[in-house]
Amino acid sequence: MPDLIDGSENVSVHGILNWIFLLTIFSIITAIGNYLGYHHPMEQSLVGMAILSLITLAGVWMERYLPLNVSSILYISIIGIILAFPGMPTSKFVLHYVSQVELLSIVTVFLAYVGIGMGKSWDEFKALGWKAIVVTVLVIAATYYGAAIVAHIMLVLTGVPAA
Repeated sequence: MPDLIDGSENVSVHGILNWIFLLTIFSIITAIGNYLGYHHPMEQSLVGMAILSLITLAGVWMERYLPLNVSSILYISIIGIILAFPGMPTSKFVLHYVSQVELLSIVTVFLAYVGIGMGKSWDEFKALGWKAIVVTVLVIAATYYGAAIVAHIMLVLTGVPAA
């Protein structure tokens, strides 16, 4: 079975439909987790995920078709900022519904997807050897500790007492 998203520069109708299919599944699972874990209304979570999915689709399309060599994450960020910027007619609507989606709900589903993807290529990962495992562990640990240090510094600077 071919990959649902092949990363090619040309996005066909089939490719867009695959993106829509994956984002729909992702959104439904996220909304369920959001409802069960955070008690946000399912309908509002689905609307929030639909907004995020449309922004994602627009960013991916822009990366492929605009003549600039810019990553889709930048386009997605800019679109999101513009839509939620105070004073924009879309601001209240976007902020209300997107705030009904907890980040941890999205991350949980995303990490499950990544785990499935890694499991699919486990033989390739093992072929990298023990050095890849050491590097992976060090990168994860450094990211965690770096984030903790930055958070601690920000808490101290804002006057929150350190525990």
